[in-house]
Amino acid sequence: MKLYCFPHAGAGTSAFGAWPELLGDSVRPVPVLLPGRGVRRREHRVTDVRALLADLDRYDLPAAGEPYVLYGHSLGGLIAYTLARSLEKAGRPGPALVVVGACPPPDAHSALADACELPDDRLLDVLRTFGAVDADTPRGGIWERTALGVIRDDLRLARELRGAADGPLTAPLLTVAGTEDPIAGPEVMAGWRAWAAGFHAGRTVTGDHQFVRGRALPALLGRACRVVRRLHDPLGRTFLLPAQPLMKGSR
Repeated sequence: MKLYCFPHAGAGTSAFGAWPELLGDSVRPVPVLLPGRGVRRREHRVTDVRALLADLDRYDLPAAGEPYVLYGHSLGGLIAYTLARSLEKAGRPGPALVVVGACPPPDAHSALADACELPDDRLLDVLRTFGAVDADTPRGGIWERTALGVIRDDLRLARELRGAADGPLTAPLLTVAGTEDPIAGPEVMAGWRAWAAGFHAGRTVTGDHQFVRGRALPALLGRACRVVRRLHDPLGRTFLLPAQPLMKGSR
């Protein structure tokens, strides 16, 4: 089963580098690299819904007759929601499960997205305050010259995706919160319940906003994917996901 992985603002795909081993043999992670970073660094970054969905067309979703899962972390959570919602509105088969981590729901206040037009020094202060960058990140260095612009455009994209959110998902929705996340802790993540028309479950893992780099998240996702695989009907239907199998090993 394929697990499409969408990164947080400013990131490439390095956070998912160890996931093939951590997820288990039956789950294949597919990290999604957005334009403007890594091998795509010379491409124009996307900051609106239409450009994002056009770029994601390269992944040729949905795969005919094959269940797949979307995971998005922080900004990536909004991307996963937006993609799944777009497929549903177009009448195309959507993911068997959408998993959103460390991302406030679209109707919640987001201090990071709201900071996207601040001057560089103030934006860096906001990022430090919420643990989105290391506290010792130097001002005016190469990191600020190369990475801050990417983060700013990603926050602009987050602002646009939040404003474009227009209804709950039909697909089953699992949300994951870090116990020490100052941006999207368990109480904030519980707000995603209003964005699920059907099944919704919330889980917590130990960590702050960057729990995507730990081992607990991919272990949880591996179990969730295997539940989806077992419940997926040969005719292409996905049955209601039970809560219990997803709870083992999480809090």
